[in-house]
Amino acid sequence: MYVLNFYSPVFIDQLKRGRKTATIRLGDKASKYKKGHVVLVTVGFQHSPREKIFEAVIDAVEVKRVKELSPRDIEHDNPEFRRLDETIHFLEQIYGRPVDHDDVVTVVHFSAISERPTEITERLRTGPKQN
Repeated sequence: MYVLNFYSPVFIDQLKRGRKTATIRLGDKASKYKKGHVVLVTVGFQHSPREKIFEAVIDAVEVKRVKELSPRDIEHDNPEFRRLDETIHFLEQIYGRPVDHDDVVTVVHFSAISERPTEITERLRTGPKQN
């Protein structure tokens, strides 16, 4: 099983509340993350204990240039950001190097897997909707 790890504890709340539903990773990660794969979402620093947040299913994997990131990509990666320059600055801090508009990134969209999502429980209780 692959792991989607986040270094900043700031993301714990965003992940748990379902506000962070994507991650933007520098480079082409399409061979590592595939649509439909299950991953473990964790928070912690490399070579240190990490906190398991939840398991998730990969909904989509998009490889594109930094300049092609949409406002939706940016918001799903970090709900506090709205502008490309904020995302670039953040990537530079994480990766410790300058990030250019032509650099390749991978946007990994994911959905948390819960034991029994409320929506499913409600459907089971009320049965299928009639038209």
